[in-house]
Order: sequence, then structure tokens, then C-alpha cells
Amino acid sequence: MAVHRQLTLAFGGLNEIMTDYVWTDADYDKMSWHDAAVHGLRLIEGEHGCGELVLDIDYILEWLKVGNHFKVRFQPSTLKFHDVFGLRMSLDYASCSAAFTPFSINGIERHSEQRIGCVVHIWTIPITFPMGQIIFEAKGFEQRSRGEPRLSDAGKLKPDERGGESPNHQIQPIAGKPGSG
Repeated sequence: MAVHRQLTLAFGGLNEIMTDYVWTDADYDKMSWHDAAVHGLRLIEGEHGCGELVLDIDYILEWLKVGNHFKVRFQPSTLKFHDVFGLRMSLDYASCSAAFTPFSINGIERHSEQRIGCVVHIWTIPITFPMGQIIFEAKGFEQRSRGEPRLSDAGKLKPDERGGESPNHQIQPIAGKPGSG
């Protein structure tokens, strides 16, 4: 069930009223993932060789000019791509001696390609820091908010600012197994 609130968002210079915090691929043209921080990535095995790719992100709702600097209104969100196939990833923290922090994406690109008997959607997620990219085929996505939007001076939220539990923090040790405490 979607959480319903009214929030004014700026997309491409246009103000639009959004009343729910569930987005799908039908909303793709209205969305921007530029500068979104990715805090976690999860692969979920599915049927017939496909699966789900889940990203734990700080989705940027709006940039606010405050004096001579900007603040960002973030919405911690779970972005889940459905029926993912042909996943390729590259992410290079070593070449730039980057600290191990959430990575930033430049956006999410989508294009369709005709194959024998079907049309596939190919998604590309350019990673700006550190350098890399994620490319895959998927039928579509669903993005769900978690918790309240947060205002920050930084380019990403700190773990204690993110509210709610990330889908990547649900691993529980098996009782009686080595390493289970």
C-alpha cells in the first residue's frame, strides 16, 4: 500500500504535484536519478534465468537554493527492476583510490531493441563516482519510498538519516551455525 502525501517536485523545471511514493516504469519520463546515491545492491534469483535487481537509493526530490548554497530533499527508496537478464556491472574504487562509500549514478537510461519474436528494454546506469556502469535487460521497475523525505547539505544521506531499514540489512544469522554469535 502506497503512502499518500502531497509534495511539490521539480522535474525539468516544471512543478508537478505528486501524491504517492510509488513510481513505476510508466513514470520513467518524469523521473531523474541524476546524482542519486546507491547505498546497497541486491540480486534476487527468479524463474527462467531472470531475477530482480534491487538498489537502495537516496532519490533526489528537489534541489533548494538557500543563500549561496544548495540543500537537497532526499527520499530514501527501494528501486527494484523486474525480470532482469544479461546483467553486466563494472565499478572501480581502486583506480581513483576512492573511499568505500555509496556510489553515485548519473541517471538511468532506457532503450528498446527488437529481437527475434520480442522487444526488450535495455537499461544502462552510468556510475559517476567512482567510475563504472550497470547494464541489463528488464521488463520494468518499481520504486518505493521508505520513511520521510529528508533535507541535507550533503550529496547523500548518512545511515542514521535514512530512516527505515534498507532491504540490504535484513540478513539474519542461522542459529547454531558457525559465525552466528
